[in-house]
Amino acid sequence: MKKDITELFCNVDDFCREVDKIEKSTRIGSNRRPTRTSQLERSEIITIILLYHISPCKNFKFFFKSYLQLYRSDFPKLVSYNRFIELMPRSFSYFLLLLTSLLNKEDNIHFIDATSLPVCHNKRISRHKVFKGLARRGKTTMGWFFGFKLHLVINRRGQLAGVQITPGNTDDRAPVRRIVKNLKGLLFADRGYIGEDLFKDLFSKGIKLVAGIKKNMKNKLMDVNEKIMLRKRSISETVNDYLKNKMNISHTRHRSPANAFVHIISTLVAYSLNPRKPSISKPFLIPN
Repeated sequence: MKKDITELFCNVDDFCREVDKIEKSTRIGSNRRPTRTSQLERSEIITIILLYHISPCKNFKFFFKSYLQLYRSDFPKLVSYNRFIELMPRSFSYFLLLLTSLLNKEDNIHFIDATSLPVCHNKRISRHKVFKGLARRGKTTMGWFFGFKLHLVINRRGQLAGVQITPGNTDDRAPVRRIVKNLKGLLFADRGYIGEDLFKDLFSKGIKLVAGIKKNMKNKLMDVNEKIMLRKRSISETVNDYLKNKMNISHTRHRSPANAFVHIISTLVAYSLNPRKPSISKPFLIPN
């Protein structure tokens, strides 16, 4: 069924025009343009990619050659599939800026978690060449994988507040300080984020890291509200599951690192634009 994408295209086109205006005013050197320009505008490329994420299609090639034909009148200068794949990297910087502008850092309750983004099956690690030198072998609670880690900070309304992509062998605690920059309040995490230095550093910046304890640790008293919110940390796992199973952020069909990162960032942008997100309500204790 065809959806009305007029509003989506107008918003994307306005954003691209503002970015181009700022880039033109701050550009240093000549204004030389690429020798081979595309018939499609950047806003059209971005709209098509976002349309793929909100469509029922799970394969981009099938989407482009079949589902997108419903919108042929909206894109009169649509190029071939192979040419569009070549044009996709040109949208990366726009997607990155768009995702940064969509991050919501106004809440004071956040949840942090990391999930794996495998790029191939473990049996093909020795033969994998697409992400050679970029992807690493890591381990999660689900086992070993070869690829990247996606670190997300989510508020209680399911909105993204911080994003970081690292190699698969990166410790979950390593990018925390950068991700939670400019955040305040409570940060709930699993036991993999426990660290005295990390806790003290975040606490000095106005962030209290709340996590469960390990078996070999002494139990300590915790505020009841914090204990209740810690049990709702599953919202981060719900978001990760939604990104993987509903929006197909992780798959092993990439043949280009540039297009792979365009796919990941554009998926996060599409999720941020989705008005329906998993959320939780802030608990209020009833006095005796």
